[in-house]
Amino acid sequence: MKAKREPADLWQQIVQIQQMERGKLCPMQAGAYYNHQTWENGRNVVRYVARDRVASLQQAIAGYQHYVKLTQAYADEIIRRTRQAQSASTSKTTKRKKNTKTNRKSEI
Repeated sequence: MKAKREPADLWQQIVQIQQMERGKLCPMQAGAYYNHQTWENGRNVVRYVARDRVASLQQAIAGYQHYVKLTQAYADEIIRRTRQAQSASTSKTTKRKKNTKTNRKSEI
């Protein structure tokens, strides 16, 4: 079972992320550059990144992946709370209706 996390704690972690970038890095055969691939507007966009910029770009990609993980955890917690509140409110207001067919004896 996953540990419950407070939404405020998750937001605190989200706002601490200072750099984000989507996509992935792939080394090119020549070795001087890396391929940075992302999807933008339904298309694959490729940028060439010099070797000296790779470390900062990797940190930005890791920042985005962490952001996605935290927002998913936030959504999961809010959904869990919403369902819990809905099930608590419906169980208090719902009355079971007696099934009159099973309670009657056949008159044959």
